[in-house]
Amino acid sequence: MRAKRRVPYGAFALLLALSLAAAGVFAGQEATPNKEQRDDAAGFKEFTGRVTEYLNLHKTVEKKLPALKNKEELPEMIAAHQQALARKIREARPHARPGDIFTHAGQEAFRHVIRSEFQNPRTATARVTLRQRDRVKPIRLQVNGIYPDAVAETTFPAALLQKLPTLPDELAYRIVGRDLVLVDTKANLVVDLLHEALP
Repeated sequence: MRAKRRVPYGAFALLLALSLAAAGVFAGQEATPNKEQRDDAAGFKEFTGRVTEYLNLHKTVEKKLPALKNKEELPEMIAAHQQALARKIREARPHARPGDIFTHAGQEAFRHVIRSEFQNPRTATARVTLRQRDRVKPIRLQVNGIYPDAVAETTFPAALLQKLPTLPDELAYRIVGRDLVLVDTKANLVVDLLHEALP
């Protein structure tokens, strides 16, 4: 019966160290973002900064309005509050235009993520969203304009939503046609538009 060869402890330790080092190198390579990922992260950071600025403006304006006492207020009182809030926000940003929140860098980041999610037209995200989108009548939205209640909303894909920057409760993403719309849900106001964001 042949005796097993024993590996010297020093050689074993060296082999283990080399293996761990190699694993660390490969792990580091996988963890290191490429240029597009770095640019997208910077774009999303810029977008989040603009969202914060808008939210501060929203809260400042809302504080000047009579507060609704509770959610059981009469529908007409809620509607009047919403309209007043929208009007005051428009007055506070009279020159608002597309790109104020979705900056150029932010637009590229959103398009990269959306393109990646919709790359395979057979995925549930692409299939369901595009089918819903095609049933919606074309409508022209404008920044600072009211988001019409009559617009049939395309259900926002949960898988895509997880990859986009998280929004505060006052704001929401909407899909209208091929456009990505940022909506102030409390004022029912179009805050910004990213045209042709979807394929």
